[in-house]
Amino acid sequence: MHELSIAHNIVTIASNAAAEAGVDRISAVHLRIGALAGVVADALRFSFAIAAEGTPLAGADLIIEEVPVVVFCPDCNAEVTLTNPRLFRCPRCDRPCGQIVHGRELELVALETP
Repeated sequence: MHELSIAHNIVTIASNAAAEAGVDRISAVHLRIGALAGVVADALRFSFAIAAEGTPLAGADLIIEEVPVVVFCPDCNAEVTLTNPRLFRCPRCDRPCGQIVHGRELELVALETP
C-alpha cells in the first residue's frame, strides 16, 4: 500500500512546517488529489491516522479535494473535464485529447491549527 508512504511524507512535511512556524499542533491537513494520481483516498485517510500518531498531527483531519481529469482539446480549443477518465476523448467533439491539464495532482494545500 503506497498510501502509507505518502501519508508518512505528508506527516513529515507538515511536521516540519509546524516546527518552522512554532506551532505545537496541526488540526487539519488539506490535500488536492487528482483522479490520475493513483491514490485511494480512503486508504490514505486510514494510513494518515497511523502515520500521524505521536506527531503534532495526531488526531488531525485529512481533508481531501478530489480533482477531476481536465484535458485540452485542440479541436475545440478549450479545456474540458472528462466524464470518463479512462477515455481521453473530448466530451464535446469526441476527438482524442492527450494534453492533461489537471488530474495528476498530489498537493498539500494548507494546514490548520486549533
